[in-house]
Amino acid sequence: MNATESKVSAKEYFDYEGFGGKLLFTVALAVISLALAAWGGLLSTKQFAFSWLFAFSFFFTILTGSLFWILVHHAVDADWSVVVRRQLENVAWLFPVLAVLFIPIIFSAPTLFKWMNIAPGQDVLLDGKAAYLNQPFFWARAGFYFLFFSAAAFLLRRNSVRQDKDGDPRYTWSSRKMVFPMLPLFALSLTFGAFDWLMGLDFHWFSTMWGVYIFAGSALSSMCVLVLLVTALRSAGYLRGVVTIEHYHIMGKLMLAFTVFWAYIGFSQYMLIWYANIPEETIYFLRRNTGSWNTLNIIMVLGHFFLPFVVLLFQATKKKPLLLCTVAAWILLMHMLDMYIVVLPTYHKAGASFHWLDLVCLLAIGATLTAIFMKRLGDAPLWPVKDPRLGNSLKLRN
Repeated sequence: MNATESKVSAKEYFDYEGFGGKLLFTVALAVISLALAAWGGLLSTKQFAFSWLFAFSFFFTILTGSLFWILVHHAVDADWSVVVRRQLENVAWLFPVLAVLFIPIIFSAPTLFKWMNIAPGQDVLLDGKAAYLNQPFFWARAGFYFLFFSAAAFLLRRNSVRQDKDGDPRYTWSSRKMVFPMLPLFALSLTFGAFDWLMGLDFHWFSTMWGVYIFAGSALSSMCVLVLLVTALRSAGYLRGVVTIEHYHIMGKLMLAFTVFWAYIGFSQYMLIWYANIPEETIYFLRRNTGSWNTLNIIMVLGHFFLPFVVLLFQATKKKPLLLCTVAAWILLMHMLDMYIVVLPTYHKAGASFHWLDLVCLLAIGATLTAIFMKRLGDAPLWPVKDPRLGNSLKLRN
């Protein structure tokens, strides 16, 4: 370790002593939840399909957002985020696991996506989109998305971990060169993944801003997860003297920025569709602005934007880890509601109808990802201990 790093007193590696019980509980929760989800799938195939897609979409956005922040870190050669980057890498590394959890959607696809059950010549709009909405191309795109996300997360984390051994700056340069072609591929993969799996629930509807809307929620939710992860590690005795209040301040500012950005994109999409008043576009909001769905929409607007916006405006909020974690957890809850409103109205057209499978599917996917995340947490140092920019990150002032 160099002179700067030697001043850091925090433990570099995650020690499982004292955490074995938590890991076993998470594994047990994952197994039980997966079993219950499978049982629920046998009882109510359609409800399971939509509940699983809702849960999958929620965690998919968190993983894509984590990868986005890694790409931005290397692209702009950021100093401040060095000490928190490893946790983003650990989250993004879960993409291969998420690909396995995509399998139920493969089997449920005809239930979820009506266009798969319509023969050519029966729907004029579908015939016009047939070059894109056909099953061979649909599955090929899905395979590419997961291949790209998994490969990008793997390569960037591998460079980061290898640098821990010898501090060779060539790994920093290698990662930076890789992210520039990755950035446009990331944008395309996230956008068309959102088109395929979420907009594709109603193939008549379309919005050119949909990809940006999902991206905004992804970036915001992943930053909230990072705040919670870092705080959990600090409370367990890790990252002390590594992640400081200055880092929290920046993460809080990014939470505020993307809270505003999410609201801006959401309002712009709504306003443009309302103003144009094209039937193929308005159907999405007509359904969600009726009955109990409208109530949930109002809750989401107030809870996802107005409340966190006001709280995050104050500098004191961003410099108090416990308060910032409370806001982060609240935003994640609202993001979950956002994904629920995106997916479930296609099934429950008359109004919101909460089902136990909604919660079970969230637990099944969440516990599975968390268990594997915890199991891999001790495989590498908790922060890049020999990154050339580590000294600047440790001395951060903003």
